[in-house]
Amino acid sequence: MTYRIRLLETEEGWAVSCLDLPGCHSQGNTREEALTNIREAITLWLEVEAEEAGVKTVETLELSV
Repeated sequence: MTYRIRLLETEEGWAVSCLDLPGCHSQGNTREEALTNIREAITLWLEVEAEEAGVKTVETLELSV
């Protein structure tokens, strides 16, 4: 899946939010670190959402056809 994010550079580093997942935010000292961190935050957000909905397993795969 593809998620929209918003990156903000501040004096303290980079803040990042996933616009498609309410409350899914992260940060990093560099842009690259912030992007890595938001990927992890999105994964965790989806796992918690699935758990609360009673889903037993969540897998993310890339398939080439």
